[in-house]
Amino acid sequence: MLIIKDIKSLRKVLDKASRQEQKIGFVPTMGYFHEGHLSLMRQAKKECDLCVVSIYVNPKQFGPREDLKKYPRNLKRDVSMIDKENVDILFVPSDNVVYPKSYLTYIDVEKITATLCGRFRPGHFKGVATVVAKLLNMVRPDIMYLGQKDAQQVAVLKQMVTDLNFPVTVRVVPTAREKDGLAMSSRNVYLTAQERLEAPVLYQALQMAAKRIKQGERSSFQIVRSITNSITQQSQGKIQYVECVDPNNLEPLKTIKGTVLIALAVFFGKTRLIDNVIVPIKKT
Repeated sequence: MLIIKDIKSLRKVLDKASRQEQKIGFVPTMGYFHEGHLSLMRQAKKECDLCVVSIYVNPKQFGPREDLKKYPRNLKRDVSMIDKENVDILFVPSDNVVYPKSYLTYIDVEKITATLCGRFRPGHFKGVATVVAKLLNMVRPDIMYLGQKDAQQVAVLKQMVTDLNFPVTVRVVPTAREKDGLAMSSRNVYLTAQERLEAPVLYQALQMAAKRIKQGERSSFQIVRSITNSITQQSQGKIQYVECVDPNNLEPLKTIKGTVLIALAVFFGKTRLIDNVIVPIKKT
């Protein structure tokens, strides 16, 4: 595996691969890998000739009260993990490489960034869109791999890729989960033993809600109430939001029809966890 830290060296290798008509798969990450990250890499290895992974903890997507300094980092651990996955290139740029002192340009995807997590994290998706656009221009992949756990991020980046005519396919990989259903996340390491014990209630509540929809429930109010009750009755989790939205434009749905994205964010202590399920409704 090549470990590259500058754009010139990265492009030299990738330009050669492109000339040889090799398909390039790209997995953008902030590191501190878990099985969810590895599942994206495996999918890229399966579908592409070359798998490129980036690690960059992007300061532009963290708010002033968020955990940038505390965000878990361990490059040696990460390298060891992805060496076993036969990743071809690990790109680890510094802040100076991504955002030189003269940097002035940002990408702001409108509307769909003002709902769900965006309501509580102003500027977050502006930072996400900007850094991913830059990484796409650096790597120039054929396919970019994203995880379904970050459903709003997926919607935002799909919109950006479409609007700005990036020549890349966005491939979404299902959420990787622990055996008890908890969505894998780098932030799970912050949970206390008791919080970790309670956190699987999020997925349990989402599964219960999906079952109710499949059985005929069409009121978003009732679905949100059932999820809220489950979480508050079975844990100390503090709910930030639970919503039923259209999975493409993230518009809230009063009446559930077609396909629905049920998304939530809940605090366990100081740790903010997100999760979601997509429920397709069969036409009768």
